[in-house]
Parts: sequence; structure tokens; C-alpha cells
Amino acid sequence: MKNNEAKVPTSRLSRLSKMGGLASRLAGNVLLEGAKQFSQGKSPSMQQLMMTPKNIGHVADKLSQLRGAAMKVGQMLSMDAGDLVPPELAEILAKLRSDAKAMPHKQLTQLLVEHWGSDWIAPFAQFELRPFAAASIGQVHLAYLDTGEKLAIKIQYPGIRDSIDSDIDNVASLLKVSRLIPANVKLDTLLAEAKVQLHNEADYHFEAEQVALYQQQLGDNPHFIVPKVYPKLSNNSILCMQFVEGVAIESLIESSQAVRDQIATLLMELCFKELFEFKLLQSDPNFANFQYQADTQKIVLFDFGATRTISDTLSQGYLQLMQGAIVDDKQQMTQAAQQIGFFQDAIDPQQKQLIIDIFYQACEPLRFDGEYDFAQSSLAKRITQAGKAMSTQQDEWHTPPTDAIFIHRKLAGMYLLAAKLKAKVNVAKLFSVYQTQIGKKNV
Repeated sequence: MKNNEAKVPTSRLSRLSKMGGLASRLAGNVLLEGAKQFSQGKSPSMQQLMMTPKNIGHVADKLSQLRGAAMKVGQMLSMDAGDLVPPELAEILAKLRSDAKAMPHKQLTQLLVEHWGSDWIAPFAQFELRPFAAASIGQVHLAYLDTGEKLAIKIQYPGIRDSIDSDIDNVASLLKVSRLIPANVKLDTLLAEAKVQLHNEADYHFEAEQVALYQQQLGDNPHFIVPKVYPKLSNNSILCMQFVEGVAIESLIESSQAVRDQIATLLMELCFKELFEFKLLQSDPNFANFQYQADTQKIVLFDFGATRTISDTLSQGYLQLMQGAIVDDKQQMTQAAQQIGFFQDAIDPQQKQLIIDIFYQACEPLRFDGEYDFAQSSLAKRITQAGKAMSTQQDEWHTPPTDAIFIHRKLAGMYLLAAKLKAKVNVAKLFSVYQTQIGKKNV
């Protein structure tokens, strides 16, 4: 385990020095690589010098050591910026989607004493000091109460909450200096929202509240399990939840076609419910947030720190947008996109048309009559190519509304999961319930 452990720097100074040390190392590597290439008669750009394999490795390693906001921003950008980032930066961000290193046992036990007191072990029959999962903000441990109840205990890395704003500012500086993000992208707007999002995710009281809200909306739905929270053992830095058995959702690729279709259908249906009924969106579609119980045929849902409330205006906007795409009414789609907030800035008509075309393509499964075969579809590739066409016109690019980014992230995640499972889903049938709602509103 030693190689997978690294002490989390807790003070702002120690975290800043990590970033400062990274900047110095990158600068040194740029000078060396520049001298090498100039001696060979080449004239590399600063971006080419910055993004060598060696530097990519340094950036990914340093951000993963910092964990917290530095790592999470990388994850968010990798999900949300799409083709606005060059392949080199995408490579760094992809590395940050994998698990972080765990805290050493000494640092962990210091935290437990700080939060639960010197007799912190008293309520437990067993507490595993080695985490079974470690990510950007915290790590998760297995424990058993004296009653025999099995728990998953999420423990936040020390100093994470206090370092969010400064870490994000440091990452923003690194991205700006390296000129890796197009100048017209409102990076400051995206990162300001990232701060809000991360402060929520780093507040485990907030997550516990979102779990309760989500359970209330889900009601007695027989297809899903949301693990219950143990509030007496939880605080804003520790979240104790019921441990629910399940297998990784993507491991079901070997299951029968019927099982895979059923899982993808249920998750797509849930996504529509979140957007149009619950008005509450679990916005992180990471595959790790879904597991499956073969014996009960239920899907287990995890990680509600990224849950967002959806306004009626936004919900109705997407309802109208999807309906417009189904009936091929580009005017309705444009009006809906306006309502959602896509065209708040001055925008070239050609660019506006590109955005509507991407929406139209993304709604292809809703227009398909019957079961849409996500595995055989080239939809993801076509949307990516359309995104590239738009991002090449960087002087025309504008940043989409923040809430829309999270909705698209969730929908894209559902598409990707359906493709991963090689599932066939009658998406049109799932959406038809809401088309009836539109008809009633228009009467």
C-alpha cells in the first residue's frame, strides 16, 4: 500500500509550494527542451514546449498529490471542456480521473481523533484503516458497528475545504500561463462555479441533506437503492453511510442483453425523472457512482455531493428543446435554447446554427422509433466532430450556462454508459410521457 499513500499537504503555504515547485520544474523543462529543439533547427511554440510527456507527467502527479480542488478541477474540465482543450491537456485530465493516493495511517488516525475523540473506535466492532476507495476529496473505509451493521465511511482529506479557492486560483493561473484554454472561453466563470460546486461537495452535511431530498423524490421506487446516512456519526468532514453490496456497473458487459438493456433503460428513465419531475439532478455520471445487485435486480446510487436543483424555467426549456428536436422544429429549438440561456451573448447566426445542430444530433435517440442501439451508433463521434468544428471558431465561442453544462454532462454520461453496456433503449418511449405534458400545456 505504501506506494499508493501520500500525505495530504494541509496548509495553504505547503499547497502553494507544491504548485510553485511544479511551475519551477515546468519552466526548467521548457528551457531544456527549447534549447534542444532550437539546436536541431526547430521553432517550437510555447505550448509544444510546455506539453512534453515529461511535463504532462509532472502536472498530473502534482495535482493528484494535492487532491481536493486542484484534482477536481482537472476532472471537471476533462468532462466539461470537451474539445476546447488540446489532446495534451486532455491526457493530464484523463489521468486525474483515476483514484488518488490514500492518506498514511498516521494522518488518518490523527483525523479520526480530531473528529470523534480519543475513543473514536468505541462504536465500532471493526474499522478498516486501509481505504477501499480514494478519490479527489476523500477516501472511503469499511467499518462494522457493534450491532453488526456494515458501514462505508467517507473521510475528507485534511485542509481540503480551506484550500478550495486558492487551489482553483492556482490551477487557473497554470492554465492561463500555459495558454492551454482558448482565450474566449470564460474560464473565470467556469472556475467560479467550480468553487461553489466544490464547497458543496466538501460539505458532507450538504451531501447528507441531498441524500434525504433524493430519497424523498425517489419514494418507493423498486428499482433503485440509495444508501442511508448515519447522522450521529457524520459531520461536515465525515459521512457515515450504509454499506450496500453491488458490482461495478461497467462489469455487466458480460451479462445478458436483456439485463444490460434493462439497466440502461432504468438509468435513462431516472435521468428524465431528475430533469422533469424531481427537478433534482445528481450531476456526476461517473460510472463508479452506479452499482448493480444481481440478486435483487436493483441499481445502487452513490455520491450525492454534486446534486443540483433544477429550476422550472430550465426544466421546461429542455422539455421544449427535446420536443422541438423530435418534430424537427428548429425555431422551437432556438427559442428553447434562448430560454435555457445559450444565446445571452452576441452570437453569430452561423454559430447559433451550429449549436442547434449539435442539440438536434444529441436528440437522435429520442427521434428513433424503437430500441436505439447505442453500441452501433456513431452519435458520440458525430457530436465530438461537431464540437470540434465549433471550437475551431474560437473568436465566436461563448461559454454555455453553468447549469446546462451539468445537465449535458449527465446526459452524455448516460449515453456513454449505454454504449459501454452495448445496450438498446427505447428512449422515445421513455420521453413520450413528457411529450403528453407538453401537449397539455399547449392546449
